[in-house]
Amino acid sequence: MFTDRITKADLPKMDHEYQELLRHLLAIQADCEIGGPHLYVKDCLEQAPTPIERLIVARTANEEIDHYRKVVGVAAGIDLDLSYLLKRSNMERYVEAFRGQISTWEDYGVFGFLIDRIGKYQMEEYAGGTYQPLDDICPGILQEELGHIEHGREVTAAFAAGTDDERRRVQKAVDYWFPKALDMFGKSESRRSERYIQWGIKRRTNEQARQEYFAEVVPLIEEMGLQVPDPTENRHYF
Repeated sequence: MFTDRITKADLPKMDHEYQELLRHLLAIQADCEIGGPHLYVKDCLEQAPTPIERLIVARTANEEIDHYRKVVGVAAGIDLDLSYLLKRSNMERYVEAFRGQISTWEDYGVFGFLIDRIGKYQMEEYAGGTYQPLDDICPGILQEELGHIEHGREVTAAFAAGTDDERRRVQKAVDYWFPKALDMFGKSESRRSERYIQWGIKRRTNEQARQEYFAEVVPLIEEMGLQVPDPTENRHYF
């Protein structure tokens, strides 16, 4: 496996495959970072139940936009212009979880709890990787993603401990987002995933990351007294 540390100046000398893999990764990562705020700001900023919660939604969106800015900065260093992602509609996003609209507070909470957690896994993949400019932005982004995840968990847990109607609504949200979260890891048998690992850009296969995620979130869902959805239903990638 390739282990050298590659700087921006080194990249033009790298194998074409390495460069193309990096470009593909940065495009999808930037799209996901900017895709989140486009999902929830329009409705959930107003629907947040308290002024503090509204502030948290605004701060979360601001941090995600800054994550986009940082990833775009890395891309600009290799002459990859990702500004077009700002003009994309939600339905044009690379990843299905970022298509559509989040219009309820319970969906906002579960999105943070389950989908932002994928952001943590993504940053863990790149941290310590062979492309130094990408590695450099990981610690700050990862720290903020942990905050988004915890807030999502708190909102989800509050609904789960609420009235019968609140519990029903949050279970519906978990049922919707859980398969989308599992699909975000991609196909288990992925040649591109293997090449990322070979070049030291990522460290886990898609299936390894998915199984680690599954083992992490299932106990958390169960602790809230919610039902864990069937992991084989409403899935596109296995």
